[in-house]
Amino acid sequence: MNSFSSKCLGSLLFALLAMSCMEVQGQSCRPSGRIRGKNPPPGQCNTGDDSDCCKNGQMYPIYKCSPPVSGHTRAHLTLNSFAKGGDGGGPSECDNHYHSDDTPVVALSTGWFDNMSRCHRNIKIYGNGRSTQAMVVDECDSTMGCDEEHDYQPPCDNDIVDASRAVWEALGVSKDNW
Repeated sequence: MNSFSSKCLGSLLFALLAMSCMEVQGQSCRPSGRIRGKNPPPGQCNTGDDSDCCKNGQMYPIYKCSPPVSGHTRAHLTLNSFAKGGDGGGPSECDNHYHSDDTPVVALSTGWFDNMSRCHRNIKIYGNGRSTQAMVVDECDSTMGCDEEHDYQPPCDNDIVDASRAVWEALGVSKDNW
């Protein structure tokens, strides 16, 4: 009888562990769909800072989520101009203003931007053996793209911190890596 109880308890613990793993796995962020790219009108896609333009017929994943945030959340740092006429497109979503590229500001992927809940909050960014703080001023849209509003650029991935030149300089990223 004792052996049977041990086996049942072991099976129950295994089942709980398996369900726990599935729950954690279920929290990962997967694409919520795709959009089909179309070529931008001539001269309408700003390729500054190595920005990509949508390609006709190419499918781009879209996301409504981002990976869970922790003290060590990994992200892809991308370069963006928040200045008028820069590759960032229109004014920043948080305040409807443009920002100097000499100011440490960032745009976050849609899930991390969280319906503007992180607007004007500072985040700490680690990279290249250094750290810096930057203020969240915009969303890097992971749900839409390839249209005029998004400067004919593809949707952002779900793990993007789109940063101004000031952030890259503070992290000591050499200009030939921009």
